[in-house]
Amino acid sequence: MNTRTLGKTGYQVSEIGLGCWQLGGDFGAMGDETARDILKTARSFDVNFWDTADVYGGGESERRIGGFADKKSVLVATKLGRGSQFEGMAKYDRRRVKESLTGSIKRLGVEVLDLAQLHCIPIEVLRDGEIFTWMDDMQSEGVIRHWGASVQTVEEGMLAMRSANCASLQTIFNLFRQDAVETLLPAAQKANVGIIVRLPLASGLLSGKFTKDTKFATEDHRSYNRDGQHFFVGETFSGLPFETGVKLADQLKQMAPKGTTLAHLALRWILDQKAVSTVIAGVTKPTQLKDNVEVSRMDPLPDALVEKLKDFYIEKVRPQVRGGI
Repeated sequence: MNTRTLGKTGYQVSEIGLGCWQLGGDFGAMGDETARDILKTARSFDVNFWDTADVYGGGESERRIGGFADKKSVLVATKLGRGSQFEGMAKYDRRRVKESLTGSIKRLGVEVLDLAQLHCIPIEVLRDGEIFTWMDDMQSEGVIRHWGASVQTVEEGMLAMRSANCASLQTIFNLFRQDAVETLLPAAQKANVGIIVRLPLASGLLSGKFTKDTKFATEDHRSYNRDGQHFFVGETFSGLPFETGVKLADQLKQMAPKGTTLAHLALRWILDQKAVSTVIAGVTKPTQLKDNVEVSRMDPLPDALVEKLKDFYIEKVRPQVRGGI
C-alpha cells in the first residue's frame, strides 16, 4: 500500500483508507463478526487510516473500533458536532465540544485523539469561527493532537482553512462532483492541509453495479435520504437523483479503459490528484476493501481520458447535481 502525508499532521496515511460509517449499522444491520472481519482485512492490507464519528450508530462504530485489539500503527480519525449535546446542531460552546471529544476518547479506548474533525457543522458556525479557537484549546490541553473539518461544499472548506491550525479537510469529491479540482484542492496544497476524500464512489453509484431497480434497506441513507429528507442531499449519491445517477454511471462505463472497472476508474481518478492524501470508501464486505486496495498499484490515467471525464462532468453531470458544490 502506498502512503501519502496528511498535510501538516505529518502522518503517513494509506492512499486507500477505511470509512467506518457502516460499522454503526447505518447501511443496514451489521453483525460483530462482519465488523471485525472488515477491520482485520484493513490491517492485512496496511490500510492504516480509519475514519469514524461519534454519531455513527449512536457511538457503535467508535465502540467497535475501540474493541478491536490490533490497532497498532492505525490512525483513527473521528468527528464531532452533530451529537445530542449540540441540541440539533443549534448550540455550540467550548464545554459541549470537550464533552463530545471525551466521549469519543472513552469509546475508542485511547488517551488522546489523533485527529478530530468538525462534522459538517452549520456554515454560520464556520463563519463565526469561534469554534476554531475551542479546537485549538483542545489541542493545547492534549485532548486531541490535530483537528480538521469535514465539509459539504467548497465554500465550507475555504472557511475552515481560515484557521492556521486546520490540518485536514474531508470533502465529497468524485467523478460526479469534480469542482474542488479548480479551487479547494489548490488552496489546500498551498496551506499544507491534507485532503481526505469521502463518497469516492458516490454512495455506490460509481461501482457500476446498480440499476434503476436496485433496492436498499429501510435504514440505509440511500433509501431514506435520496432527496435530502434527513440531512444534506449531497451526502447521498453526491446529490444526483438516483435514476439519473445510474444512467450517468452506465455512460461512464463505456469510457473506462479495457479491463478497468468503473470503480477502479473512479478511485484512480481521485488518487491522480496530488492534493489528495487518502480516499475513504465504506465497505460492507471485506472483499470490497480488497478490491479498493488494488487501485493504489494502478498507473495514472491518460491525460486524454482525464480531459474527457472533465468534459463529461461539466456537460452532463454538474447541471443535475443538487445541494451546492
